[in-house]
Amino acid sequence: MKDHAYYMSLAFRLARRAGGETVPNPMVGAVVVKKGKIIGRGYHEKCGLAHAEAVALDGAGKSARGATLYVTLEPCAHFGRTGPCVDRIIKSGVSEVIVGMVDPNPLNNGRGIAVLRQHKIKVEAGFLEDRLRKLNEPFIKYITRRLPFVTVKAAQSLDGKIATRQGDSKWITSDRSRAFAHRLRRDYDAVMVGVNTVLRDNPKLDAWFGRRHPRKIVVDSQLSTPEDAYCLTSAQKAIIVTLPARPGQETENRRVLSQKAVILEAKEKSGQVNLKSMMKKLAQLGITNILVEGGGTLIGALFDEGLVDKVLFFISPRIIGGKDAISSVMGKGIARVEKAIKLKDIKLKRLGEDLLVEGYVR
Repeated sequence: MKDHAYYMSLAFRLARRAGGETVPNPMVGAVVVKKGKIIGRGYHEKCGLAHAEAVALDGAGKSARGATLYVTLEPCAHFGRTGPCVDRIIKSGVSEVIVGMVDPNPLNNGRGIAVLRQHKIKVEAGFLEDRLRKLNEPFIKYITRRLPFVTVKAAQSLDGKIATRQGDSKWITSDRSRAFAHRLRRDYDAVMVGVNTVLRDNPKLDAWFGRRHPRKIVVDSQLSTPEDAYCLTSAQKAIIVTLPARPGQETENRRVLSQKAVILEAKEKSGQVNLKSMMKKLAQLGITNILVEGGGTLIGALFDEGLVDKVLFFISPRIIGGKDAISSVMGKGIARVEKAIKLKDIKLKRLGEDLLVEGYVR
């Protein structure tokens, strides 16, 4: 006999179909079941379109009366771009709602469940929560802390170098690893690099695969990004994060770059962009998750500020050596080994001769 976990798994797979298109909303899937038969299914396809519950109930039609609705996230009880989902559920006549996880949004957070119960609808919550939280981890951080979820990606040698002492970095990892890394980009709202990476490698920061094209972000305190940089050539303007211009110091380069990119001014910290201020401003632009691809200075500073949530390190079985070679993580670092940043939920994956280490910062 099929149980709650079975139907919630179906709803979970439906939710994943959105592939991040729902930003800044969460990915949600729903299934309507009656007498052991699925009579409706749906998922939230894109921000502004119908929510998963409404799509599934529309599919079920009048047969939804007396049925059970499975939904991966607590139905909303507030107005957003669409009306409250609880109203649509109540009107449908379903007798039971099985919720994967409670909505972390402070505007809802239990209200949807309470409203349904007030209308004599049986509600159970808490199924496949670990999987669902990972599915929507950017949304959870964004909606509760108003900060983007930050993933650091590095392609490095066995001894932790991302470039030689002469700045050569093409290519440390294999073709297979690079293709995998490009697929990662489609899962993020934005790809971020420091200006040194732009000056050294001139990356395009494009996504080879998928329909989703992330924003490009360059952290550039001194506004030294070349106006002909590849990352400034896409149809969607890149974002250059820099320090506020001092009165009377509006340079020609700033004026030129402002025509090719969005100039986002952040607070200053020790002569550099204040990274916490930057993250808050990026969240205000609706950016919920960021893939940081280098270089070592930016990555190290993000670790120093405690702004990294997840890491993806592609490690090639090569040894570059040299005290002047560029490391994947620089910054200030820690003074004692016992204070080292530790990871949890670690996964290892072989990509040809390379090794991918994935984990979450404790």
